[in-house]
Amino acid sequence: MSSFKFTIDKQWDSTDVNHDKRVEISLEPSTDNNSGSLIIKITAPFFDDPARPDGEPGEPFPQLWDYEVVEVFFLGDDEKYLEVELSPHGQHLVLLLNGCRKCFKDQLSLKYTARIDGTQWSGEAVLPADYFPPNVSKLNAYAIYGSGNNRQYEALYPVPKDLFSQPDFHRLEYFQSIDFKNLVPSTQNRSDYWKNIT
Repeated sequence: MSSFKFTIDKQWDSTDVNHDKRVEISLEPSTDNNSGSLIIKITAPFFDDPARPDGEPGEPFPQLWDYEVVEVFFLGDDEKYLEVELSPHGQHLVLLLNGCRKCFKDQLSLKYTARIDGTQWSGEAVLPADYFPPNVSKLNAYAIYGSGNNRQYEALYPVPKDLFSQPDFHRLEYFQSIDFKNLVPSTQNRSDYWKNIT
């Protein structure tokens, strides 16, 4: 089976990021026998801005996107997609969406650990195969940090320069292809989460 590595080196609008260290994301199948799970590993610069969320590490945290976070989106058929948000402080947020910005399930449990080491942080999450919509074929990833006017939004696959005036991570038309069936083959069928979603 395949594994993938990605580096975020652009801001949301295709301009270069303004720091030397880059956000690195790797996706690899779980070694757990036939679980169909996906492991996401993050290595990223740690800005410590904004302050940490007031939530327990390892637990879901609502509106985590307001904090320092790395997000990975997996897009399947008919604008069905999975959004995974990972914090350097150990909180996470998992959302299932049916249509652009139309969340029908959130705060799903996740095996996730994170560690801060000076000016860098790392995290590892294990995503159950059941969370993925059927026929995932595209993805995008983002990094967010900073407060107020210093808020920064970075994107693996950014929008074209000067086309939009503000970031929006749900512009699904700018996601790019991934050979996901060779990464997590079992996600090609509908799980119970997605079975009754039309």
